[in-house]
Amino acid sequence: MKKALIMLLSVMLLFGIGFSLTSCKKKETPAKAAEVSTPAKKFKVAFIYIGLPGDLGWTYEQDQGRKMIDEKLGDKVETTFVENVPEGPDASRIIRQYAQKGYNMIFATSFGYMDPMVEVASEFPNVYFEHCSGYKTSDNMSTYFGRMYQARYLSGIVAGKAIPKGASIGYVAAFPIPEVVRGINAFTIGVRKVNPTAKVKVVWTNTWYDPVKEREAAVALLDSGVKLIAQHQDTTEPQKAAKERGLVSIGYDSDMGKFVGDSVLVSPKWHWGSYFVKTVQNALDGTWKKHSYWGGLKDGVVMLSSFSDKVPQSVRDLVAAEKKKIVDGSWDVFWGPVKGQDGKVIVADGAKMSDGDMLGMNFLVQGVVGTISK
Repeated sequence: MKKALIMLLSVMLLFGIGFSLTSCKKKETPAKAAEVSTPAKKFKVAFIYIGLPGDLGWTYEQDQGRKMIDEKLGDKVETTFVENVPEGPDASRIIRQYAQKGYNMIFATSFGYMDPMVEVASEFPNVYFEHCSGYKTSDNMSTYFGRMYQARYLSGIVAGKAIPKGASIGYVAAFPIPEVVRGINAFTIGVRKVNPTAKVKVVWTNTWYDPVKEREAAVALLDSGVKLIAQHQDTTEPQKAAKERGLVSIGYDSDMGKFVGDSVLVSPKWHWGSYFVKTVQNALDGTWKKHSYWGGLKDGVVMLSSFSDKVPQSVRDLVAAEKKKIVDGSWDVFWGPVKGQDGKVIVADGAKMSDGDMLGMNFLVQGVVGTISK
C-alpha cells in the first residue's frame, strides 16, 4: 500500500512539473506560408530574317528595331529571331512553328515571305502578322514599309553633284521588283535634277547578299567608265570596288561610310524602331488593326546617314531644302512631270502618281540605261 502511494505521488509530481513547464512556455504562432507571385506572361514576338543581323545592312536595321522593342517594352514583351530563312515555301514552316509555339506576333522581313505568311495567318486568326514590303493583308495580317525612294532621291542629288556633267553612274541592282525599280528611278530623278544629261547604268545581280556577284557587277560598271557607284544590296563590295579605283559611291541600308570610309558620300538608311514599338504596343492595348503602313522621311522610318567630308556645304544645303519640301508635303519625287526612258510623259505636269502606281512601278525613267530584267 505504501509502495503504491509513493508511485502515485511520483506520477502526479511528474505531470505537475510538465504542466507547469508547458504553461510557462510562450505560445508560438505557426509561420505563414511564403506568398508566391506568378509573373505575368509576356507577349512574345518573333522575327523572320532573310540574312544575318551582322553590323550593317537590311537585316541589321530590322534587328536594331527589334532591340528597341526589348529596350522600350522589355518588361511586358520578349522577342526572338531566326536568321537566313530562304524566301519561298520553307518560310511557311518556320512562320508556322512560331505560331504553334504560342508567339503572339510575327514579323516577316522580306518581300518573298508574303505568300507563306498569308497562308499561315489564315490558320492562326489570334496571332498578329506583320509583313515587310508586301501588299497582301487580312484581318490579322498587315504590311509595313518605308518610302525609301525619298531618301534615294536625296542621295541622287549628292551623286549628281559629285560627277562631271553628262557623266555616267553605275547602279548595282538586286531583283527586278517594284521596290528596286522605284529606287533606281528616284535616284535618277535626283541625279538629273542637278546634272540633267547624266546617265545611270543598271546591272542586275538577282541577289540581296552575294559579295562576289555584287563586286563583279560593280567592276563591270567601273570598266565601262562610270564615275560613281550606287547599289541596292547588303554588301559593301560595290563601294569598296569604287574606292579601289579612286572613285566615290553612295551606300544603302546602313551607313556604309563607317566600313568603307569617306569615299561613301552618303547612305540612304532605315530606322524601324519607332514603328515596331508602336505596333507591338497597339497589340498590347488591343488597338491593333489591319493596316498598310508606308512611312517616309517625315516619320523617320527612312533617312540619310551623315555626309562624308567630301560633300560640300552647298550640296548639303540643297539636300536639306529638297528634304523640307518632301517632309512638309509640298512636293514628292513622283509628282509630274515624270518621263519614261523613251521620253514619253508618264505622269503629267501637276499630276501626282498614286501610292498604288508607285508600289507597282514597272517602268524606268528617262536617264536610266538598262532594262527591267525578267
